[in-house]
Amino acid sequence: MDGYGGLGGERPGLRESATRHALLPLRLFLGVTFIYAGIDKLTQSGFFSATGSGSVGEMMRGVRDSSAIPALVDLALKSPAGFGYAIAIGELAVGLGALFGLLTRIAALGGALISLSLWLTVSWQATPYYYGNDLPYLMAWLPLVLAGAPTFSLDAVLADRRRRMR
Repeated sequence: MDGYGGLGGERPGLRESATRHALLPLRLFLGVTFIYAGIDKLTQSGFFSATGSGSVGEMMRGVRDSSAIPALVDLALKSPAGFGYAIAIGELAVGLGALFGLLTRIAALGGALISLSLWLTVSWQATPYYYGNDLPYLMAWLPLVLAGAPTFSLDAVLADRRRRMR
């Protein structure tokens, strides 16, 4: 034991501070990544088309027979542009919510649902399963669904304001 009552020379509160901020890097990574993914889709020429190279329609037709839920792909194929815009705007909203820590649990739930739907459709055929990129994103959102953004967030600022008004 050291003079601070702990091991290894840590000052009191350092471990608690690290624990309190542990989800911040994950929140920042997911926020930036989903904002980038949404903007990328919104600015990619031809993405919202029903046919053509790089279009959401072609992508969905390409994964239809290998997806876990072909009916979900069929639903997306009824309106590829609508599905593409829903995913792009959803990713943008989820990313902004996570990055700024606003309605973080709701944003994280949205991110988890987007990742789940993409895992069950687009990346389902990846073998072995851990080669698919959407499953790790799904798992990464779950701690934020459970814990929210208690520090460095608009949620924390609003919660503090509510406490002071009482």
